[in-house]
Amino acid sequence: MNDTPPQTRIQARNRAVILDAALEVFAARGFRGATLDRIAQVAGLSKPNLLYYFRSKEALHLAILENLMELWLAPLRALDPEGEPRAQIMGYVRRKLEMSRNHARESRLFANEILQGAPRARPVLEGPLKALVDEKAKLIAKWADEGRIAPVDPHHLIFSIWALTQHYADFEVQLHAIMGETDPFPAAEAWLERVFGTVLDPAVPAGRS
Repeated sequence: MNDTPPQTRIQARNRAVILDAALEVFAARGFRGATLDRIAQVAGLSKPNLLYYFRSKEALHLAILENLMELWLAPLRALDPEGEPRAQIMGYVRRKLEMSRNHARESRLFANEILQGAPRARPVLEGPLKALVDEKAKLIAKWADEGRIAPVDPHHLIFSIWALTQHYADFEVQLHAIMGETDPFPAAEAWLERVFGTVLDPAVPAGRS
C-alpha cells in the first residue's frame, strides 16, 4: 500500500516545472556543471522550494534518468515478433529519429551520462536495457536465419541505428553549423530508409550496395 499522499495540482505543476528545468540544465552542462541554484533559476522557483520536491541534485538527476530510460526503451520494446521484419526494423529507425527530433535534450542528457562512465545509469544499462537489447537481438537473428532479412549482426545493427539517429540530437550544434537553418530530418529519414533498407534486403549480396 502506498502511504504517500496524492499531490495537489500545484505540487504536480511545480514538480513538472522543476524536472523540465533540470533537464534543460543537465543537458547543457552535464551533471558536474549543473547546480541547484541554476535549476531553481530556470524553473522560476526558490532553491528551498526546489529542495521541498527533490532533496538533492542527485535525487533530481535520478528522477530524470528514470523517466528517460522508460522513454528510451519504448521504441525498441515495440518491435513486434509477429510483424513483417523489415517493416518492424524500419519502424524502429523512424521512431528513434523522431525521438532525436522531439527529445533532443533527453538524448544529450543520456549522452552526457554515458560519456561520464554512466555512474548513475549503469544499473539500468546492465539490467533492463541489456535484457531488452539481447531479447530483440535474438528476434532479429531469428528473422535473418529464416531469410526474411539479410544476414546481420543483430547487436551491431541496433548500435548502428542508435548512432545514426541519435547523432541528429547529440550533434545538433554541428549540424546547424554546417546546414544553417535547414531542417535535417526529412532528408535524414530518406537517407536512413535507403541505408537500412539496403542493409536488410536479403536480395542484396553481402558487401554490395
